[in-house]
Amino acid sequence: MSFDPTKPYNELPLLPPPEDLESRAVLRKCISANRALASLKVAGNLIPNQAILINAIPLQEAKASSEIENIVTSGDALYRADLLPGNPADPHTKEVLHYREALYHAYYKIKEGHPITTSLLHSICNDILRSEVQIRMFGPGKIVNKTTGEVVYLAPDGEVLHEKLQNLEEFIAGDDTLDPLIRLSLIHYQLEAIHPFEDGNGRTGRILNILYLVEKGLLDIPVLYLSHYIIAHKSEYYRLLRAVTEHEAWEDWILFVLDAIESTALSTYYKIWNIKTLLEDTAEQCRRELPSTVYSKELVELIFVQPYSKVSSIVDAGLAKRQTAARYLKELEKIGILKSEKIGKERIYFNQSLIKLLSEG
Repeated sequence: MSFDPTKPYNELPLLPPPEDLESRAVLRKCISANRALASLKVAGNLIPNQAILINAIPLQEAKASSEIENIVTSGDALYRADLLPGNPADPHTKEVLHYREALYHAYYKIKEGHPITTSLLHSICNDILRSEVQIRMFGPGKIVNKTTGEVVYLAPDGEVLHEKLQNLEEFIAGDDTLDPLIRLSLIHYQLEAIHPFEDGNGRTGRILNILYLVEKGLLDIPVLYLSHYIIAHKSEYYRLLRAVTEHEAWEDWILFVLDAIESTALSTYYKIWNIKTLLEDTAEQCRRELPSTVYSKELVELIFVQPYSKVSSIVDAGLAKRQTAARYLKELEKIGILKSEKIGKERIYFNQSLIKLLSEG
């Protein structure tokens, strides 16, 4: 039965597709994408304090993933809101921080051995939106061309929706001969096509990408920055999704996802190397220029774990009492590592070089 955009797509095929997906081009691209991902996994262990990466890169992913949904904020607004939770933040900034928290919560569940299930995806969506989102039965489940207002897709509804979700959950848990990266491309398409929640489907799906790679042991920590690639190729991303729906054009879609993984893994690999180099250079400068009573490895790592810091950051980390912590931050500012700014009654300090590095594409 041909696809009709005016009717719910209750004929959405179950996974896996019946055709052979492992063409020569796909297998060749799988090799290079897996190699890049393996390099990224190793790079994640280059920085002993994993909190530096776990705090920094998922926030960039949260910002980019939300931007795909036209939820736009700045890195500066995110860091400030994270450091000063009592200060009012704009709604977009709050939504991005909720996305990062949803990613964290789900990541730690996976590391504890929780499987990827419909229940987990529902929990992720609730965390993103900070409300109890329902799995649809009927409507809205539609995708609209934002330029023309035309409805281009109506998702499955009714009991059929639950059948599709059950099949997706079984496919995620399955273990056939397909390369996990090919399986990831199928899973990502299928969740988009099922569109199970009233809102938050796209962001939930992009978190699922990272969780699946962690569950399969292809990543140890959630540092793949896929949303940046999707933003750079947004029209192609949506065109290829539609081509699968309308023409079962799986090969082009799979190649797109594999290229996204390879490109993103390589760029994140180099970003981690740059963070490692900056961390080492900063530690060396601090050893040379700070008073011996101020310098410590833990202090340097803290201003990388928290690019925006305040006196209580040092105190809460157990590195010093309040008066001494204030002196530490002033000494770091004196040698140019940090820069400070007064916000209300609070003085905040930010790691300029790290923030610049993280903001680079």
